[in-house]
Amino acid sequence: MVRRARFNLIYWLIEPFYAKRGSGHQPDMILLLAVGVLTFLGLLFLSSASATESFYRYHDTYRLVKQQLSHGILPGLVLFYLALRTDYVHWQKFSKVFLILCFVLLGLVFVSSLNNNYGSAQSWIVLGGISFQPTELVKLFYIAYLASWLDSRYKELYSWSRGTLPFLIILGIISLLIIKQPDFGTLLVILCIALSMFFVAGASVKHLAYVISAGVIAFFVMIKAAPYRMNRFIAWWNPDIDPQGIGWQLKQSLIAIGSGGLFGLGLGNSRQKSYVPMPANDSIFAVMAEEIGFIFSLGVIFLFVLVLWRGFLIAKYAPDNYARFFTVGIIVWLTAQVFINVAGLLQVMPLTGVPLPFISLGGSNLTVTLMAVGILLNISRHTTA
Repeated sequence: MVRRARFNLIYWLIEPFYAKRGSGHQPDMILLLAVGVLTFLGLLFLSSASATESFYRYHDTYRLVKQQLSHGILPGLVLFYLALRTDYVHWQKFSKVFLILCFVLLGLVFVSSLNNNYGSAQSWIVLGGISFQPTELVKLFYIAYLASWLDSRYKELYSWSRGTLPFLIILGIISLLIIKQPDFGTLLVILCIALSMFFVAGASVKHLAYVISAGVIAFFVMIKAAPYRMNRFIAWWNPDIDPQGIGWQLKQSLIAIGSGGLFGLGLGNSRQKSYVPMPANDSIFAVMAEEIGFIFSLGVIFLFVLVLWRGFLIAKYAPDNYARFFTVGIIVWLTAQVFINVAGLLQVMPLTGVPLPFISLGGSNLTVTLMAVGILLNISRHTTA
């Protein structure tokens, strides 16, 4: 009996990775491998990028790596596995609940007894002694809701009153709550997700053009209205205008990336991690590029491109519209964060404070991201090719 119980447990653990009659085929193993390698490399790069900060703050060189393991990878792997085992159609049943949770989570950061501010942003809350960033869950919950809503309005999306207007109302409420925090980087990611899903679902191109035009105008108004956003824009446009002040992060990041050359200075040999702000968070790509160089940094970017490619293959062969929209939302979310993070450090666009998926320090981000990958892999088990 004991041996039988052990066999049943092992079978229960490995069953999602094998074909089973009536439950689909194997998950996308290339996607799983790419994410696994990125997560491993994330710990490797974090061990170097966070060493100085960890020792200075905690007198333990690996304290932040341990934190990433206990607060990010371990809970993330549990949620990843549960998401892999849960049929994706169950997410659609609770789509309205997810929308309500989006509003609740975004509202909790304004409850003074719960919020935990970092800098000028009210974007963290503490529940039961655990600190986390609600917007990470909001991204996933909003994608789950929007995928269901687009599926239910599939034939009406071309209409202004039945398609574009209600889409804008919900998106507008969520955007206002994020702006209030303020968290401009998350807002940009949410907008990329929503507009991409709306476009793929068959929205009117003319309506989308109007929405994007209005969004660009609002973007410049928000930059003008907040001095710190204007400073970031000025630093992006000309980092030499104040290299010791508003241009410091960008200048130090560019120095780090340039110092890496073709093959880097070697893992752990970054000099700029003592000067770049948030070397384990928003600026970890700059530290990584300094240590492993241009060639190997391209290899890491290739892994992200591989995740994007496999994701869109899953969307292409998805069994239904809901799965297709859900997949597109998750892939655009990950891709947008990679682009915004790396582009900001390379001076392609202003810095916005968006973490690099699977690599940046952050338990909330890593946990929810791994859960989203579990959902992708579950959908991949039901693809038609």
